[in-house]
Amino acid sequence: MLPFLIFRSLCFCWQRVSLPRRVARLYPAYGLYLYGEGLYAQETRALKLSGAPVLFLPGNAGSYKQGEGNGSHRFPHEFKGFSWNDAKRVDGFLLSDWLPPSCDAARSLGSVALRKAENMEGGVHLNVFTVDFNEELVALYGGSLLRQTHFLHESIKAILRLYKLKTPPQSVALVGHSMGGVVARALFTLPRFNPHLVSLIITQASPHMAPVLALDPYLLDFYTAVRQKWVNQAAQLRNITVLSVGGGYRDYQVRSGLTSLPCPPGDPNKLSLVVTAVPRTWVSTDHLSIVWCKELVLATVRAFFDLIDAQTRQFTDDPERRRSILNHHFIRHPVRMPRDVQDTSVPILDVPEAWSEVNSLRLSYRTPKEGQLKYFLFALPSRRNAYSHFYCRSNNLETSSWVFGCLHGNASSCGRAVDLSMGTELLPAYKVLVLSLADLSSFTHLVVSASNLNSKQFTVECEWQREESLTRPVSVPHVLSFGFQASDVTVNSSGLLHNIQLLHFHQVYQAFRISVVSHCRGTRDRLPGVYRMRVPWFREDSFTTASAPSATEMSGMLHTSRPDNSSSVLLQLHTAPNCQYKVSVRTSFPKVLGQVLRFCGPLVPVYTAVALLLACGGQLSSILASGRAADMSEAVGGALQLHKVNLPVYLLHILLSCCRDLLPPEDALPPTPPDEALPEWAESGEEWRHLLAPLLYVLGATVAFWASALLRLLVRLASLLLAPLHRPSVSRGAGTLRLRTRLLLAVCLAAAGSTSCGALAIAAASLLHLNRVLRLQMTERSLSHMLNLAPRKQKPAANGAPEAGEHGLLSEGALQEVRDDLQLHLSLAALLLLPAMLSAPSLLHWSRSLRFCTRLDPDPCWLHSVPLVCVSLLLINCNTLQLSNSRLLPLVSCLPLPLAVTMATFSSLHLYRIVYFLSAVLVPLGVCCVL
Repeated sequence: MLPFLIFRSLCFCWQRVSLPRRVARLYPAYGLYLYGEGLYAQETRALKLSGAPVLFLPGNAGSYKQGEGNGSHRFPHEFKGFSWNDAKRVDGFLLSDWLPPSCDAARSLGSVALRKAENMEGGVHLNVFTVDFNEELVALYGGSLLRQTHFLHESIKAILRLYKLKTPPQSVALVGHSMGGVVARALFTLPRFNPHLVSLIITQASPHMAPVLALDPYLLDFYTAVRQKWVNQAAQLRNITVLSVGGGYRDYQVRSGLTSLPCPPGDPNKLSLVVTAVPRTWVSTDHLSIVWCKELVLATVRAFFDLIDAQTRQFTDDPERRRSILNHHFIRHPVRMPRDVQDTSVPILDVPEAWSEVNSLRLSYRTPKEGQLKYFLFALPSRRNAYSHFYCRSNNLETSSWVFGCLHGNASSCGRAVDLSMGTELLPAYKVLVLSLADLSSFTHLVVSASNLNSKQFTVECEWQREESLTRPVSVPHVLSFGFQASDVTVNSSGLLHNIQLLHFHQVYQAFRISVVSHCRGTRDRLPGVYRMRVPWFREDSFTTASAPSATEMSGMLHTSRPDNSSSVLLQLHTAPNCQYKVSVRTSFPKVLGQVLRFCGPLVPVYTAVALLLACGGQLSSILASGRAADMSEAVGGALQLHKVNLPVYLLHILLSCCRDLLPPEDALPPTPPDEALPEWAESGEEWRHLLAPLLYVLGATVAFWASALLRLLVRLASLLLAPLHRPSVSRGAGTLRLRTRLLLAVCLAAAGSTSCGALAIAAASLLHLNRVLRLQMTERSLSHMLNLAPRKQKPAANGAPEAGEHGLLSEGALQEVRDDLQLHLSLAALLLLPAMLSAPSLLHWSRSLRFCTRLDPDPCWLHSVPLVCVSLLLINCNTLQLSNSRLLPLVSCLPLPLAVTMATFSSLHLYRIVYFLSAVLVPLGVCCVL
């Protein structure tokens, strides 16, 4: 059996699905494929399909052969020591025995679905399709998103045309990774799209709230259209079931807060959660491994098969059933499937020796090795007044009913009972059921089944609980305590469940180290403890397991801030009896910095541009005051002026908040719905962003300083390598271009940008200016060597050029002039390289699509490529002497500071606006070189 499974897992193929000629002509770079392996691949070669269609959509730079990954995702150290074989069985078949060790996203779904179908009756199976989007960088270039959406529409229609059945499928289930999930939701914005073609969408690590980096306006326009469709027409899309799964803290590309679905509250068919809260998964994944994480793939495939209607063998059209099944596999996972819940009244065997009444407050029972029938009775009337809840747990993870409410029972039997097991919740080490006694008024007894007819040993622990004694509040330390202050609480565990309410823990910039130390009496075997960080306003719970006694440390961080003032983060401790637990909460400053970068990272390139812009302004001020350019490192270091940037930015923020109707809006995520004002919690979230702005400015200035240092180093190394090819020059005009040459280059680059790609023209202009910097660096080295060989000083001529003596010696003044020009052009090169870097995704996308189209359409860079090209060619011949003699320099030197403040205010989300502000300085500076 094992060699056959290995052979079949290796023999897989992607069969291309033929599309209509019109579609193939419109989208030559894209393709539609069907996954198959082994005998199934042979049977579907003719594309005669009879399964339920599932279409996988790759994300940014993804294709149908999306990168290889580890299909056997391992549990981290907090889950070591536990066996999950029971949790990984599908109809008795152990999936971990045959899941391929290396598989891509669609192959993971297809391979697991084929194994699952082997154990299904009636020929129920899935047909897994995937699309090839030519590995386009749609997370950074938004011009292709609408094209991908249209191709997806055509692919869905082509898939449904393949089924020649009496009852063919009417819809396709979509699974989208990263930007593929955003494209899936964008389908409904198409004017000719039939919403009945898609009724279920599952997205993995998809940034639904906003793009990670908005480097062009098309990306934000696409997001705005999708958001408005799903918010403004929520009533029409209410029956569309959407499940969004975030990757957690290991996903450094898309933070899980962005994966939340922007939809009106109260829509039960829109589910957002983090993978750490998914039952049987409980671990975080990085951005790529979420698509082949074995535990998550199993949950997805199980949900798909449960969604198939037994009569039609296609996905159900009932939104209520879709929601209940997704809740079962991704949120709570009770012991019984929703389809099994028909008659909750069940008969219980009348075997007197199998019944035991429990009169104590707690039950702890371990089944013997021999199989037996065993029931425990808990009388309710005597406990109603003293207790509020009944708590029970068992490490028997079999999907069977185990807790019942007895309608008419006595101390030795129960003739008829009602199954109460649907409230069970699966935790990493056991299943737990908490019942409120107020909801059990019609029952006389509770019955807990501890039968092990299969001779499998397990443990059952139950107890009565008082609600007022379950929760203990503790205030978390201030975020600026730097870990020196701790909040401690001690729990003397006479119970099995304790809740610690972490007061004032509700903002994303907070991060804590939470240590739980347990001390126990005795050495008997105990069930492990499960520590759960429960966030009431978002499904981002995290779990940690630990034996008792032990010392465990866990992280306390949030993916989303609290939307109101009615809830707090809860630390649930499922503890062992007769143990003492000490919980200590300390601020973790490194994790606080990590949260700041996670949520405010896009502001760092903005402040980097601010620092470089102010460094250029410092150069201009130095030239205006003394006629000499300052050293670039000193100029960049002097650009860190918090009082000149952050204070005006904050004042401008207050002004914009007060005059929203008169002034343009500040850069921020739109509220939901978009026509409402920002709530108080959102405004407070913006406030802490501004409080952290000085730190972000320091980080941005640090990046600017070391980037400029790296630029200087690369220029020096390149000048050394190119020195043998360079003819020594003694003039400050090295690398300049004639007027006719510059005009010709401007026309050629502008034509190239308009007919191919604007980013190409910007990059070429930046390289031409870098050539000027290299020539100045080589001239400076040549002059230094010549001056060292013949260090005789000479007077300069009247026109400012050095006079060479009879031995061709140069003055130190000429060397200083070249050095001043070099420092000036280094600052200008840094500014000119920023637009080239911001437009690099467009250039990469164009280069990858060259074999299909020679012109980038749409081109977000073409409009500002023309002024940047002209300015770059003007600045090539610029020198400090021309600038010092320019009448416009006093005015131009005042521009960088106000433009830097405006850029920091209006470019935090729209990063492409940085180019506009840089052009607003570079264009007048280029004019200074002429006038």
